[in-house]
Amino acid sequence: MKVLWRSVEEDQPGPKWAALFREYWPDYQRWWLSAGEQARPTYWDSLTALRTHMPEIVPLYEQLCDLAGGSDQAARFLSFYCPPAYLSGCSQAIWPGKEPLLVRNYDYNSRSFDHLVLRTCWQGRRVIGVSDGLLGLVDGMNDAGLAVSLTFGGRRVVGDGFGVPLILRYVLQTCDTTEEAGRALARLPTHMSYNVTVLDRRRRYLTALMGPDRPAVITHAAVATNHQERVEWDHHARLTATVERERFLLQRLTLHVEPQEKFVTAFLRPPLYSTAFQKGFGTLYTALYRPRLGQMELRWPHLCKTTPPAGGQDESWAIHIPDI
Repeated sequence: MKVLWRSVEEDQPGPKWAALFREYWPDYQRWWLSAGEQARPTYWDSLTALRTHMPEIVPLYEQLCDLAGGSDQAARFLSFYCPPAYLSGCSQAIWPGKEPLLVRNYDYNSRSFDHLVLRTCWQGRRVIGVSDGLLGLVDGMNDAGLAVSLTFGGRRVVGDGFGVPLILRYVLQTCDTTEEAGRALARLPTHMSYNVTVLDRRRRYLTALMGPDRPAVITHAAVATNHQERVEWDHHARLTATVERERFLLQRLTLHVEPQEKFVTAFLRPPLYSTAFQKGFGTLYTALYRPRLGQMELRWPHLCKTTPPAGGQDESWAIHIPDI
């Protein structure tokens, strides 16, 4: 599978973001209307939800709506309020060594993905991450040294709330520490179940188990795959091997502290690395976030190499993103 990735830097919302929206909007509009326009909240309901739960980013939202052309449908889409249901795979874990390091695999349908790294300074907050919907993020980090990542929570219930990529954007725009992020995640409504892992530059971390029908549970878990406290959707669990991946990661965390590179390399191989691309759950990338250093890195296996493989490890290809 070959896909084109792009990295775009624009400090303030402007012509680069507007051009991206014009390019991506036809596909996102079809997805957003897949169940009919009446199935989506009105503009007023969407704006009211943002003002109620995320007032700090309403000016940013309104600025992006203007750049998107100011249409009713575009504004409702960009609110991320009660979007269509969507599923993903994903594995994520905190390396147990001294250096703060969050590693994650993003397993999703390649045809429904931005393939875009955005580096912004919206509202004076520098943020870098992998885009979803051009406002949301599926993982990212800010200039305070706070990193976040998501996995699907493995539950079929859908309710009133925001798509989790906007929740990640909000956390990175408004929070400096893991403690602040935990408070935000505990109160923000999500339309589906997701696990959000947070790590800051002092190596404080948490995983929030979020759902639309029950309060978020804030845990000290260093691993998250695609279920929460127990498996609630057996078919999805078998399809994505969520239990097997969780056990594999927990074993790596509890036996001994592996060197960073060995820990990261495990994400580029089964059972963490998924080749189920035809089913929409293939691993699209592995991301590394080093909050203390302000560094982000993306990796893929078996594409090309920049240095000879050491110690018999598999060849892999990496993009090193400039320090934030």
